[in-house]
Amino acid sequence: MDFRLSAQSADLKTRLESFMDEHVYPAESAYREELEGPNGRWATPPLMAGLKALARERGLWNLFIPAEHAEFGGAGLSNVDYAPLAEVMGRVLWAPEIFNCNAPDTGNMEVFMRYGTAAQQERWLKPLLAGEIRSAYAMTEPAVASSDATNIECSIRRDGDDYVVDGRKWFITGAMHDDCTILIVMGKSGPDNPDRHRQQSQILVPRDTAGVTVERHLRTLGYDDAPLGHAEVVFEKVRVPAENILLGEGRGFEIAQGRLGPGRIHHCMRLIGCAQRALELACARVESRSTFGRRIGEHQSVREAIARSYAEIASSRLLTLLTADKIDREGGKAARDLIAAAKITVPEMAQRVIDRAIQMHGAGGLSDDWFMAEAFAYARYCRLVDGPDEVHMMALGKQIIRRYGAGVG
Repeated sequence: MDFRLSAQSADLKTRLESFMDEHVYPAESAYREELEGPNGRWATPPLMAGLKALARERGLWNLFIPAEHAEFGGAGLSNVDYAPLAEVMGRVLWAPEIFNCNAPDTGNMEVFMRYGTAAQQERWLKPLLAGEIRSAYAMTEPAVASSDATNIECSIRRDGDDYVVDGRKWFITGAMHDDCTILIVMGKSGPDNPDRHRQQSQILVPRDTAGVTVERHLRTLGYDDAPLGHAEVVFEKVRVPAENILLGEGRGFEIAQGRLGPGRIHHCMRLIGCAQRALELACARVESRSTFGRRIGEHQSVREAIARSYAEIASSRLLTLLTADKIDREGGKAARDLIAAAKITVPEMAQRVIDRAIQMHGAGGLSDDWFMAEAFAYARYCRLVDGPDEVHMMALGKQIIRRYGAGVG
């Protein structure tokens, strides 16, 4: 198995790294300051417009679009070739948006590419690809254990030429953004269907539709994740045209599975970038400070933590590449075991590595002077987003037992 980058991916990686060095890392303080500016925390900071324009000019736009959807633009990369690019972008939490490669928009754009009609693509996908609007994916609900998607209670009911949506969703990433224009909503359209995986549908709801209320913002470990944010959204007798349904009634679970697989691996790619940067900052820190008469980096416990972090990042990177390769060769369904393994392993790894980096920075590591505290919150959040660890372990364990347990004894 050869994980060497293609010439195209290697070139893009070099250009991305240069872009980050020249324009992104130097802008981190200014970005935080602009979030506190007169436009408010839910508006895109003004400096982003210039960075996005420059990224487009340099051919670093929509890099996430896979080869199978190359007709929509982008670089037409395989998952293996995209992985190191996502890692580079993941080193700064807000950087993926510069290149129009940020969640949840990438997953939502893939939904439109795979399942949208020509009219839906024209109305919603085209401006998303251009970075003119933002989007959100409304699945999780506060009243039920949403780790089992068949529990979803939000109602999608046909009424003449319309569907009527009623329900409450929460932790809807991106819904707080001033530019969020479209919500992809999952709900039950056939609650009496004996096939519990055919009870759900997904429907497109413009955020400004009557009856849609963004009720409150939800913080994650104290962070508001502006300007995307995580919202609690209420749908009360929300009426949308019947043509806003995706694929047709009863196809919601199928769409969710198709969307979440690539999204899970993309989170892993970005988290590896977070962990790698944390390790590099830790190394610089322990070489610049001294305790008890010698540099911190000379202490055995510190060297062990650095070594363990390096090994864990390398292992997770290889697992992620192995998963990406499987998806490229055989598709997401065939790679579900590896997707689950990566989704279990990588966020936990990132948590551990970032936590060690925080410790090596002392009290400063808990502050906003470095990126680690917010990155730790992101890693912890990723252990729940797109399915909690327990669900992935339950499914993976079942599949592995089925594969190897038969006939043993």
